[in-house]
Amino acid sequence: MKEQNIYILGIESSCDDTAASVIHNGKILSNVVATQKIHEEFGGVVPELASRAHQQNIVPVVSQALKKANINKEQLHAVAFTRGPGLMGSLLVGTSFAKSLAYGLNIPLIDVNHMQAHILAHFIDEEGFEKPPFPFLAMTISGGHTQIVRVDSYFEMTVIGETIDDAVGEAFDKSGKILGLGYPAGPEIDKRAKLGNPKAFKFTKPKVAGLNFSFSGFKTAVLYFIQREVKANPNFIAENLNDICASIQFTIIGILIDKLKLATKETGIKHIAIGGGVSANSGIRQALKDGEQKFGWTTYVPKFEFTTDNAAMIAIVGYLKYLDGDFAEQDVVASARLKI
Repeated sequence: MKEQNIYILGIESSCDDTAASVIHNGKILSNVVATQKIHEEFGGVVPELASRAHQQNIVPVVSQALKKANINKEQLHAVAFTRGPGLMGSLLVGTSFAKSLAYGLNIPLIDVNHMQAHILAHFIDEEGFEKPPFPFLAMTISGGHTQIVRVDSYFEMTVIGETIDDAVGEAFDKSGKILGLGYPAGPEIDKRAKLGNPKAFKFTKPKVAGLNFSFSGFKTAVLYFIQREVKANPNFIAENLNDICASIQFTIIGILIDKLKLATKETGIKHIAIGGGVSANSGIRQALKDGEQKFGWTTYVPKFEFTTDNAAMIAIVGYLKYLDGDFAEQDVVASARLKI
């Protein structure tokens, strides 16, 4: 018989956010994230600085998560942590802490795949958010990943399409850098895109076979376009910034939606869930909603706080694996390139 009073602590440290969350029978009690602002001045995440910041943040973040959940550590049934993929130095901090805590409390340790967690965040019990039925297609889009995954059950997942070079989040950030926007540039491009004309400037979509993606050529096209226009008019960016952002975002969304259309055609699956930091983009969310009318899709978008890197998604995977009795040994190691 299933135990009815399960508390799982989730720990996430794959990149530059230190996060901890407590889940109780599928419902999130706390979801604490410490964001590292230091990387903004460098225009990207500096791995060495990230791992140092994790070391400073992890104890207070876990303490706060337990406090907000109104439980003490002795009530935990297991500790779940991100094993990978991610930055090795960052992963090591979370892995070491989770192993030590589980060992000290004499409770199970559960390793979690970060990319699976983005997908399974949809199964957090959250009022007003439906859970996708199996099978469904998941599109995970973030600064480091762009994938289309066929999901047949909680832990039966098959990557059917992925980027062959850069991730979609990087395409947003590098385009923003070319335009002189801060890091991360995605939210700023999204904000400005709402004020601009998405068809003001045309960018060619990369031609990639099957369900795979490519964004390196797109970034180069944006760079050459801006260099050419600025040479002719030094004030081009300032005079057209909203239109440029709208056109960049329109093209990127078009690339993603085209591949989703092909994936639904090839698989016959019309339930589509998105996850990852870029799924916070309002244009992508709207394009998915439009797909419900145009293509007969049923789309699932997680609560905003569960889209970017967070520990709630680690906790829900920990809970599901706990129910299966799927535990890790103390000799488990972090893996920077862990696959689904």
